[in-house]
Amino acid sequence: MENCAMKAADLTPEQIAFRDHARRWLAESVPPPPPERLPITPIEVMTTGQRDYLQAWQKKCYEAGLVGADYPKEYGGHGHQGCQRIANQELGRARVPFLINIVGLSMAAPTILRHGTEEQKRKFIPGCLSGAEIWCQGFSEPGAGSDLASQRTSAVRDGDDWIINGHKVWTSLGHFATWMILVTRTSKEDKYAGLTYFLCPIAGQPGVTVRPLVKITGETGFNEVFFEDVRIPDANRLDDVGKGWEVAMTTLLSERGAAEGAGSGGGGGDGAIQELIELARTSWRNGSLAADDPVTRDAIMQRAIVGEGMRQNARRARVAALCDHPMRLPLQQKLTGSEFAQDNARLGVEIAGAHSTLYKRDPRAPHAGHWPLAYLNSFGNTIAAGTNEIQRNILGERVLGLPKSK
Repeated sequence: MENCAMKAADLTPEQIAFRDHARRWLAESVPPPPPERLPITPIEVMTTGQRDYLQAWQKKCYEAGLVGADYPKEYGGHGHQGCQRIANQELGRARVPFLINIVGLSMAAPTILRHGTEEQKRKFIPGCLSGAEIWCQGFSEPGAGSDLASQRTSAVRDGDDWIINGHKVWTSLGHFATWMILVTRTSKEDKYAGLTYFLCPIAGQPGVTVRPLVKITGETGFNEVFFEDVRIPDANRLDDVGKGWEVAMTTLLSERGAAEGAGSGGGGGDGAIQELIELARTSWRNGSLAADDPVTRDAIMQRAIVGEGMRQNARRARVAALCDHPMRLPLQQKLTGSEFAQDNARLGVEIAGAHSTLYKRDPRAPHAGHWPLAYLNSFGNTIAAGTNEIQRNILGERVLGLPKSK
């Protein structure tokens, strides 16, 4: 059935041709099975085998024009208009592996494109798109999570260089990263105007130490990163000194879904409802299949309705006349998307019943233990990029115009 988010009536002739190209290429370019089990999302990639496989896949997608589709050609992009979202949808529809460089594509590249110098754009964006250089995000600290302005990691000017000292935490992909988008404190005089944004080298950089953080799932995609007298050139500063808060807001708008990134998709996101149906058709309860239980059938149908509503919102968001506020629907994406995934995983665990206690290494686990793993992982996505409680405050205050909560 045609995905309603991609109806021809919504697309220009260029976009229709691009969609057809994406579908043909994906049908002909199914990657070989991975050498080892892949995690659910890029932020749980742990091994070099997983990394190498996914980097090779992102490079192929980039060379086919499905990554960086709308970026200018002079910065390594493909020069289209309004085609990246189509590429993302087709990658999800094809249920192919995800793109590993999630921070580079959805955060670093959009921020550099808006705030970077010409030299920075030409130097950094092509590697983000191809996946040759993996990026991580240096925002959260032990004492600065959703309250980003409470940064304590310092950057002190020393001639043409800056000396970085501090501690970042929850750094996804930090163990494989070549570069980090880094917010630092350059002045204590002003909470917001005292922040400055840098593009900081990580891999092999003297004074940088990356340590894994083991999650409840047993995975170590998260890390903490320590900076001890790390010297970086002023040429790696993004925008002006003291503009770090403004630059970080650009990053967060992209991370929260309010701005188009340079690529995403894959991982089979569009198949979640079908996977629940398949699980119900193979899960037995008291001598009958879960699929025959009307309560279970209704629960799956409710999830399908929510998914359809999200797809229709994606269509509506592209029609200016249907959007009373430019940020209303885009800012909902992080909130609704993370809770949609969490509710789907919770339902999967309920359908599997007692078998959901079998984890991913147990050969008897339904769907190779996907559902308990997905449910445990889902909590990270409701916290990342500002907790969903913070996101509700943003929607209430900035979109609905409600008074700030005390």
